[in-house]
Amino acid sequence: MVDALIFVVDESLAGARMDKLLSVYAPELTRSAAQKIIDEGGVSVGGKSVNKSYKAKVGDRVSVVIPKAKELDVLPQEIALDVRYEDDDLLVVNKPKGMVVHPAPGNPDGTLVNALLYHCKGSLSGINGVIRPGIVHRIDKDTSGLLIFAKNDFSHLALAEQIQAHSFKREYQTVVYGCFQTDSGTIDAPIGRHSTDRKKMAVTQKNAKHAVTHYFVEQQFDQFTHLRVRLETGRTHQIRVHMAYIGHPVAGDPVYGPKKVITSLGGQCLHAGLIGFKHPRTRQYIEITSELPDYFTTFLRRLSHGE
Repeated sequence: MVDALIFVVDESLAGARMDKLLSVYAPELTRSAAQKIIDEGGVSVGGKSVNKSYKAKVGDRVSVVIPKAKELDVLPQEIALDVRYEDDDLLVVNKPKGMVVHPAPGNPDGTLVNALLYHCKGSLSGINGVIRPGIVHRIDKDTSGLLIFAKNDFSHLALAEQIQAHSFKREYQTVVYGCFQTDSGTIDAPIGRHSTDRKKMAVTQKNAKHAVTHYFVEQQFDQFTHLRVRLETGRTHQIRVHMAYIGHPVAGDPVYGPKKVITSLGGQCLHAGLIGFKHPRTRQYIEITSELPDYFTTFLRRLSHGE
């Protein structure tokens, strides 16, 4: 089943690219969802499919085929959640290290989405083309900390807009290798797929996206530094890639860190400790924090004792 959106281009949007047109005429679509529809030939002008760079002409009759959201083939599971905030529009959860966010091959259940489907009784947004996932942003399996989920499409769109506008505040705590000469710094380096390992990301100029990370020194040890990190953008593995790029990989990181991994950490020492945003409905600013988890504080204690 599909929905069809048809509109005629007026003078105000003459010359606009097709992806720009969709953002105006179909604001309910996220940028990635609109891009996917265009790439799959779902947008046509005069019966002929066009790509995202097509420039509209006055009088163009544009047809957009919008697939119906698919039912999520995931079973609700009664799994304990550490809920830090909840109302009718959104939910903020403190995710433990080792918990996968979304089901995937190798992790079919026991994920955060399984738990959310049970907790929310089906009340999660479907804006990304699948009914009820509610996922606005993600963190890796072995990254702990705060995640926000939308309970309806209105909230999902409003939160996604804040993320795209860089007004959604996200701060992390991490321990990285080495020491720093200054108390703070900014890494402005584009991130894209690794040229030879498609499972990894890398700082690159090829098919890359703008990425900016700000860091602040919290405490320095002999061979490690505890940092507070603020994301300006939100690219896949951004903190891990950027820190490795400047020669300070995240401790415990099995992908971007040194070959001799600190296995006692069970993955990268990275915690999403703060999110701040304007509530989609009330527009009131909300800031939520999460204390450092045990694995993190234990590691800091070992470092302070010179272990």
